[in-house]
Amino acid sequence: MSLSMVPLLMHSPDVPANVRDALRAAYGAVPDHRDEHLARAARLLQRTVPLDCADALELVGLPAGCGC
Repeated sequence: MSLSMVPLLMHSPDVPANVRDALRAAYGAVPDHRDEHLARAARLLQRTVPLDCADALELVGLPAGCGC
C-alpha cells in the first residue's frame, strides 16, 4: 500500500489554487486521462513551490520520469 499526499494537497490552503484545481480534475477524470491532470498538477507545483521535478511527481503519485 502506498501513501498518497494528493488528498492533503487538494484541501490544503497552503497549496496554490491552480494546483488544487488540477488535482481535483485528476480525481474527477476518467482513468485514461488522470495521469495528464496529475502531471499538470506536478508542473504547476514545481513552478510555484521550490521543488524539483522528481519531488513534485512523487507528491502527486506519479513515477519519476513522467516529466514536469
